[in-house]
Amino acid sequence: MTLVGDVVDPIKLLQATRETPIDVIIVSPLNTDGEPKICSHLLAEHPRLKVITLSSKGEAAFLYQNGIPCLRIDEPSGQTLLEAIRGALKHDGNK
Repeated sequence: MTLVGDVVDPIKLLQATRETPIDVIIVSPLNTDGEPKICSHLLAEHPRLKVITLSSKGEAAFLYQNGIPCLRIDEPSGQTLLEAIRGALKHDGNK
């Protein structure tokens, strides 16, 4: 895995996804219930993209992808997030 960048502004994030080939975006932390609006914008433009959001308290993460119900990851760690990402990419046939 390669970290491509760190973007704070949601508009700049949308621009960066248009300019950079990426498979996964991690958004943290969020103070919202339900799917954040940025997820629907990103997934609409990039149907194969995977978006992981981290809760503000760090007790959970959520994996959003088109056509598949949101996956809740309890007590997220580097390992559990990596496993979720690998599983989602494998589901698409990516390596």
